[in-house]
Amino acid sequence: MSFSKKSLWMLLLTFTLALVLAACGGDDEEDTSTNTGDTGTENTDSGKTEDTTATGGGDLIIAELSDAQSLDPHGSNDVSSSNVQSNIYETLVNRDADGNLVPGLAESWTQVDELTWEFKLKQGVTFHDGEAFNATAVKTSFDRILDPKVASPRAFLFEMVTEVKVVDEATVQFVTEYPFSPLLAHLTHNGGGIISPKSIADDYAALTGDTAAGSVIGTNPVGTGPFKFVSWTPGTEIKLEKFADYAGTPAKVDTVTIKVVPEMATRVAELQSGYAHIIGTVEPGQVANVNSSDGASVLETPSSSLTYIGFNTQKAPFDNPKVRQAISKAINRTSLIDGIYEGYGIPAISPLSPGIFGYTEDVTSMAYNLDEAKALLEEAGFADGFSTTIWTNDNPARQNVAIVLQEELKKINVDVQIEVLEWGAYLEKTAAGEHDMFILGWSNATADADYGLYALFHSSQHGDPGNRSFYTSPKVDELLDAGRREADQTAREAIYKEALQLISDESPMAFVLHPYNLTGVSDKVKGFNVGTDSIYQLRDVTITE
Repeated sequence: MSFSKKSLWMLLLTFTLALVLAACGGDDEEDTSTNTGDTGTENTDSGKTEDTTATGGGDLIIAELSDAQSLDPHGSNDVSSSNVQSNIYETLVNRDADGNLVPGLAESWTQVDELTWEFKLKQGVTFHDGEAFNATAVKTSFDRILDPKVASPRAFLFEMVTEVKVVDEATVQFVTEYPFSPLLAHLTHNGGGIISPKSIADDYAALTGDTAAGSVIGTNPVGTGPFKFVSWTPGTEIKLEKFADYAGTPAKVDTVTIKVVPEMATRVAELQSGYAHIIGTVEPGQVANVNSSDGASVLETPSSSLTYIGFNTQKAPFDNPKVRQAISKAINRTSLIDGIYEGYGIPAISPLSPGIFGYTEDVTSMAYNLDEAKALLEEAGFADGFSTTIWTNDNPARQNVAIVLQEELKKINVDVQIEVLEWGAYLEKTAAGEHDMFILGWSNATADADYGLYALFHSSQHGDPGNRSFYTSPKVDELLDAGRREADQTAREAIYKEALQLISDESPMAFVLHPYNLTGVSDKVKGFNVGTDSIYQLRDVTITE
């Protein structure tokens, strides 16, 4: 279950390169891309050796740091929510263990012309509420995610889609405003999960001035996935059960219980004592403890995630790029990774991790240099420094990053007060722009620069969609728009290289590291996998006694 860090990153690089090469192809039936954790009807790779003596059944217990924010795949964009959603809903396109695009709810696809993709849908699929899956259901879901009244934070994934056409009950077409190279990759994102049309109708019926979109779907989700929703006690647990009429290979466990256990020590104790089968967000300092357990170990997987420090670029003094550059240059990333993450990560020179399409090492980054940081502050008019706050959530590693940053910034006369917020309040307040600085992460679920840059830096994405720095740059907007419209992959790389340099120069955030996913897993669990997008895949999990 444990691999060397170098070999893990080589696996990630191999995977994502295979992904990109396939995505660049022009065949009628593409066979590559990503899925943010969708268990899928074709993904049988488990990440562990399957125990053929396992008979299935039982209750899979997962202990997590944070609760989900919404079970509406169109209404949230955090990993805690996606981990649940991705096992309830399915997408049109999936990826296999090698990063190839494979059928999901669409059994095949053809590019009719540069603006039109046609999908043939799987037959005999039903939603958890008994509704039939068909082309109308696909159209209904995508019309909803693009509806301004819904205001989905995931609308950016599909905003280039001008129309979803029902050709017949088993055929649907996507028409785009311009040629969009990563469309198939975006369709693997669980933000494109297909929701029951009845559930959508009920959600619209509840939509009033006082009730936002997602009031029905977000608390009573209905998809076609291997697990169906049972109950949710906010702040305590979410219960799922095996969907008996699932059209694909059925889930092996009977039920899944996802418990909210904020304390790391408690999660580890529950894993070691058998009260939990899987625990999320293992702190690097606890890896050796878990690995020395009798009956559990840590699954180390590379991720496409970015951990960053965001600045509110519309609020003084962070409206001055020299201030932002100074703070970025005051961060000793290598020391921070070794000290807090115990080597489980690599320094980030840009928002994109190695292996992501558009990644380049040929970018001038804000490298650690305290003398230059002090000089930049002086140029900005803050030779004597200033006082500010940094927000983080209840993630221990991020809290430790805040503490280290607080000490480092004292060296350039910046006094930082740390404020820790509950996860839901943290997301809400940073989306509203109430912060000075904050620490957060972003997982690149599609392995493409568009996903890694558009939501974080395009001015149309301020707030909840991803741009919590409230960064605005007409030139960066122009480049990111061009990157979406360019069909030639070499030209796209050049566009993103220019955008990355501009973003680095203006420093709307300080890029810290690309961390590993560290997940505690009982030896009784087989078939569990965590994707590079950090999302759990549960369909093939078995529990042995």
